[in-house]
Amino acid sequence: QLQLVASGGGLVQPGGSLRLSCAASGFNLDYYTIGWFRQAPGKEQEGVSCISSSDGSTYYADSVKGRFTISRDNAKNTVYLQMNSLKPEDTAVYYCAADSLLTSVQAMCNMTALVMYDYWGQGTQVTVSS
Repeated sequence: QLQLVASGGGLVQPGGSLRLSCAASGFNLDYYTIGWFRQAPGKEQEGVSCISSSDGSTYYADSVKGRFTISRDNAKNTVYLQMNSLKPEDTAVYYCAADSLLTSVQAMCNMTALVMYDYWGQGTQVTVSS
């Protein structure tokens, strides 16, 4: 079965950290540009961070720059999003998506309609609250 599974969300206090995982089954993530997206209640979907398959280049939304780090572990066929210094405004459902044709990480993060991608996961809830 070909799928992406996002996990690692939860409830965390402001200033805390979480690490999200995006694991692929049935296909090799090495050949895909990966993006993390989020949707908060009442807000538009936002591209959070993307990582290239070709050269490992990364892109971050201004809202998370300096706090979030995207990385990939090809041996585990998984992409991670390390989220530090979390804020209440980071509360959202986080999704990961994979695309085999897009090589521009900025272009991928700017294209927030997940149905445009080859694969996308079911989402994991992140809640930042005291």
